[in-house]
Amino acid sequence: MTSPYVGLDARAFWRSAASDPARDLYRKKFDIHPRNSLMTAGSCFAQHIARTLRHRGYNVLDAEPVPPTLPEASASKFGYNLYSARYGNIYTARQLLQLLREALGRFEPQNWIWQKGDRYFDALRPNIEPNGLASEEEVIAHRKAHLEAVRSLLKKVDVFIFTFGLTEAWREKESGTVYPTAPETIAGTFDPEKFEFVNFNFNEIYNDFLLVRKIVQWRRPRAKFVITVSPVPLTATASDDHVLAATMYSKSVLRAVAGQLSKTFDDVDYFPSYELIAGHTTRATYYENNLRAVTADGVAAAMSAFVSQHVAEGSQHVPEEAQQVAGNARHAARGSRSHIGRKKDRDVVCEDLLLDAFSR
Repeated sequence: MTSPYVGLDARAFWRSAASDPARDLYRKKFDIHPRNSLMTAGSCFAQHIARTLRHRGYNVLDAEPVPPTLPEASASKFGYNLYSARYGNIYTARQLLQLLREALGRFEPQNWIWQKGDRYFDALRPNIEPNGLASEEEVIAHRKAHLEAVRSLLKKVDVFIFTFGLTEAWREKESGTVYPTAPETIAGTFDPEKFEFVNFNFNEIYNDFLLVRKIVQWRRPRAKFVITVSPVPLTATASDDHVLAATMYSKSVLRAVAGQLSKTFDDVDYFPSYELIAGHTTRATYYENNLRAVTADGVAAAMSAFVSQHVAEGSQHVPEEAQQVAGNARHAARGSRSHIGRKKDRDVVCEDLLLDAFSR
């Protein structure tokens, strides 16, 4: 008899594949052409995806562009140029589902205007106005315009790229409204009688994304999805577990959800940015000294793997930069640090980093 392992690709065996983790790890399920309309959303790491694709000339939708009066250098501080709209970081599938349902008039969030001093904040995207707004009426007007922008995206999207970030969240008990951060982190007042911690499980996250897919394809029947899992560990956990165990739980569940979605649906592709950066074959060389922030090399390696599969239509040439960074990844796997991209990519806006202020 012949073993079923005879003749398998080199990528199927640890000895051959682990020495070159960036090569052949990702094989696209479908094409993404520069003419396709791309919608991006997700946790902080997803900001790198939108930025890279824009720089590559892909048609990343932007329903809320930077106002002419706002200096470009300040745009990201106010939620511009991060994603396809100013929804800020969307860490959980429930948060994404809630946003889409709200935009279509199927959900009405509660307790979503928080106060800090004499300033008012949209609790569902509290970091997009760092100094808050002058009145509740102004917050309501801003959100109304934002939801119109989200609706416009659903009419145009061809490929929706979403990064799963967390399983943990905070929500209002009565309405189930989910927030990207806990009350009193940026604004608001924490009341344990009103708010509760939730750690979503596999079934909840999987079913939430099924509903997201249904909503998107209700408007755009041929829309496809590329999903990823953020390689960034938790800054803090409210689960009563050690933060390392909580991180491993969160990423494992999200990776399992992403894998099941990709295996089940032809229109859902999984891109392994998590494995490319967090996999132990890289020996943590793609993390800064705090073992949490991803280095510029790590971002470049992940995005080059993506771009090399989705080159411009009619071209089979892998960009020179992608070849160079792929070589970087091979050096990292052998334990040597890259000399390319040493400059830290700090232009990422993350609410959860604010939790460091509460550490002892």
